[in-house]
Amino acid sequence: MINRYSTPVMSDLWKEETKFKYWLLVEESIAWAQGKMGIVPKSLALKLNKAKVNIKEIEQIEEVLQHDVIAFLKSTEKQLGKDAKFLHFGLTSYDVVDTALALRCLIACVYILSSLKNLAATIKKLAQKHKYTLMMGRTHGVHAQPISFGLKCLSWYEEIIRSILRLQNAQKNLGFGKISGAVGAYTEINPKVEVMALKRLGLKPEPVSTQIIPRDRYAELLTVLAILASGMERITTEIRNLQRTEIGELSEPFGKTQRGSSAMPHKKNPIVCERIGSLARVVRSFAQVGLENIVQWHERDLTNSANERIIIPWSMSLIHYMTLKLNKVMQGLVVNKDKMKENIDKSKEQFFSQSLMVAMIKKGIDRDKAYKITQRLAFEAKEKDEYLSKIVLKDAEIKKVFTVKEISNLFSWQRLKENINFIYKRI
Repeated sequence: MINRYSTPVMSDLWKEETKFKYWLLVEESIAWAQGKMGIVPKSLALKLNKAKVNIKEIEQIEEVLQHDVIAFLKSTEKQLGKDAKFLHFGLTSYDVVDTALALRCLIACVYILSSLKNLAATIKKLAQKHKYTLMMGRTHGVHAQPISFGLKCLSWYEEIIRSILRLQNAQKNLGFGKISGAVGAYTEINPKVEVMALKRLGLKPEPVSTQIIPRDRYAELLTVLAILASGMERITTEIRNLQRTEIGELSEPFGKTQRGSSAMPHKKNPIVCERIGSLARVVRSFAQVGLENIVQWHERDLTNSANERIIIPWSMSLIHYMTLKLNKVMQGLVVNKDKMKENIDKSKEQFFSQSLMVAMIKKGIDRDKAYKITQRLAFEAKEKDEYLSKIVLKDAEIKKVFTVKEISNLFSWQRLKENINFIYKRI
């Protein structure tokens, strides 16, 4: 984990010491269930409840044994006295590892969902504030027709909401543990122990496990996080594009003491948006590894083990960090309304070309002919650097079809706003 791109709560959740604490919690819950059933002494669970994680000792033992779970067990046994022989009774390593991993992932989801809801609320406020703030819509990077900036924000908001729903579903599918033994057949463990222990931990039993929990559950999580990362990058890429000097409609906040370049003091670069885009690439790449992990030899192999120590903690930590950073960007986003108006004006009303063409079709003119007439007029306006309405008003062919008032109505800016509220009512 790189602290530069993590948050305190995620760093704490995914550090090694916390991992062992969750392993201890799982062992204690299993011992409690086994004690209730008379399989092991009830005193074992009580002792495990008081046991402490000695991470230095665990690391020293692992250096010799080359097995982290056994090292953890060896260290813990020293605190259990005569009950030590009953620790990990009838279990396999991943009964503990996978169950503990599920618990930590569920907690991480809570942190991420909370930050996502805050982000969604911030974007929604922007959407309401700029409901009728007109700006140029662009397709293929070229001026198309004006939209409202609020509508653009509303699109971002809806995408974040979809990611929240996807993550909530993935969270639900992560709420499973397994205490089913070496190959999932309960050879040395009573299935009732699994039910009791997992219920105490707030988990459900994996319906059919092997030595591990099926990896499609974690592949779903990582894929959902990758989609979320891409959605956030879509937002930051748009901000970056609209912050370009030639456009200048948006810019991320820039602190009073902040510096943008070691060489050029005038620079204000969208560094946070760029950082989010950079980290999104990492999260997407981890999703691919998660999909590969679904494939296992027989009842399991170790091809998922090493990479999951990276891809799961890092994906969740990066997403939490990215969400918090994006929320700050959106809270301080600089919206230049004057520049938006100026950029719309650069099109010299050519964005009304579709309105003119549709109006001609309504008057009974063939669509292809209407298209050619409109294109001719639009190109003429561009060539002469004049407003399209002036060119249209002078055109003899148009005068035969429309009155001056009808033409004026076609070029009314109010028409650009009249259906915005219809879209807002859907949200």
